[in-house]
Amino acid sequence: MREKKLMLVVAFPNTTNAMAMEKYCRQRGVGGRLIAVPPSITAGCGMAWCAEPEAEAAVKEVLSGQSIGTEGIYRILL
Repeated sequence: MREKKLMLVVAFPNTTNAMAMEKYCRQRGVGGRLIAVPPSITAGCGMAWCAEPEAEAAVKEVLSGQSIGTEGIYRILL
């Protein structure tokens, strides 16, 4: 079993927002990937963006710059 590490997780209300996050993060070179929402979080669409905690400022910049709706930004062990 691999060791869990602290990760930044952004939950979305719908798939459209999750896919937009992936698109704009890729365009801007912001690290991360789409994952299934962890059981400790609830979100409308079941998808979340997972990134290193150090990328939080860049992630928030993409969210605000593109007006992407979220259901929460979390730091959890994954």
